[in-house]
Amino acid sequence: VKFRDITAAAPGEPSARIRERVVAARQRQQARFRGRPRLTCNARMGSRELKQYCALDEPTLELLKMAMHELHLSARAYDRILKVARTIADLAGSERLLAEHVGEAVQFRSLDRQIWG
Repeated sequence: VKFRDITAAAPGEPSARIRERVVAARQRQQARFRGRPRLTCNARMGSRELKQYCALDEPTLELLKMAMHELHLSARAYDRILKVARTIADLAGSERLLAEHVGEAVQFRSLDRQIWG
């Protein structure tokens, strides 16, 4: 394998496709929160909605528990991670929150802490 081939940037997802995923995710959220005028997106969920719409299976819950412990995260961070994970799942077209969604949300939270403290 040539060095040039290894280091060549892979083509990213086209902007039009990203837009389609975002529009679909927003529609999914609007449908989820229909009849609840205060809820317009995942970021506005309270603890009751988090329990209802962000249920985790046991392995995913253990992953989040470990991340919370290792990164010394607060209960507020827990809620934020679930909201971001729900959005990641919506962008992926997934009704369920999976370990990969929670893992990605934890990475974003960790990066946020590194940059902003």
